[in-house]
Amino acid sequence: MKNRIKELRRAHKLSQSELADAVGTTRQTITSIEVGKYTASLPLAYKIARYFGLTIEEVFDFSEIEEE
Repeated sequence: MKNRIKELRRAHKLSQSELADAVGTTRQTITSIEVGKYTASLPLAYKIARYFGLTIEEVFDFSEIEEE
């Protein structure tokens, strides 16, 4: 799933570690989410979006998810 985390981190001059600490996860998790190897859980996606003052939809791109 595509996301804007790297772009948002850079705009706020945050390292992966700083963001991870702020949302209660590890730097490795942030790295994996940024490169698309891992999809954030709903609670983590919410924390990341809230940290930047955005909605989940403004941070994560759900367009590739098929609707049933």
